[in-house]
Amino acid sequence: MTGLIDTHCHLDRLDDIPAALALAKEHGLSGMTTIGTRLSHAQTQIDLTRFDSPELRVWCAIGTHPDHVDEEPLPNVETIIQQAEARNVIGIGESGLDYLHGAQPIRAAQAESFRVHIAAARKTGLPLVIHAREADADVAAILRDEHARGAFPFLLHCFASGPDLARIAIELGGYISFSGLLTFPKCETIREVARAMPQNRILVETDSPFLAPVPKRGKPNTPGYVAYTAARLAQERGMEAQTLAELTTENFFTLFGRAA
Repeated sequence: MTGLIDTHCHLDRLDDIPAALALAKEHGLSGMTTIGTRLSHAQTQIDLTRFDSPELRVWCAIGTHPDHVDEEPLPNVETIIQQAEARNVIGIGESGLDYLHGAQPIRAAQAESFRVHIAAARKTGLPLVIHAREADADVAAILRDEHARGAFPFLLHCFASGPDLARIAIELGGYISFSGLLTFPKCETIREVARAMPQNRILVETDSPFLAPVPKRGKPNTPGYVAYTAARLAQERGMEAQTLAELTTENFFTLFGRAA
């Protein structure tokens, strides 16, 4: 496979970035997006795009992860918009709801932060990268409520939810990205969703250094390993691997228009 794009990774969490970039090239990648988890550290993600090159593109997204809403000031829409003007910023986030790690007292703050990021995505036209973990009903409710106020582009990253949230996301014009979870033996529900999604709404990612796919499970993940997830996604959808690579890359540039 050639031309793959890792839609979602965390380069700032990798031990050896040059080695990871070299391995990505070996696995046929043409680009990757490093994702922010704290708006106060947005410049870190922007600085990482210094590794951008014609042979291997490196873009970024900026925002505050729901796990950190109690450690960061509530994001300001105007601040997000201003920081998103930097070169190679192609998305907002990641933001969303996480009820596995987010105890009841901070869930209201997660929702408020989520809505602020949505507002920034709506105003900039940049896609919102959404983290949804054990919060399907509330993520769906916020997406529907905010969509009624005005459409905005978005991506459900590292899809780990059920078919209902997937269906709602597609109805609202969203995209879905599959990670190494797709390859895990116990994740048949995710594979069912992967087989059912419209082909023009699917992407692939690593979420590295987390969730390394089979056959690298248990090791630190790296952007190059998106090739294993893409191969499994192609298998599940009955497609040639190279065709799947070309499809997901086309979808990436359709969603992340600033990257083109």
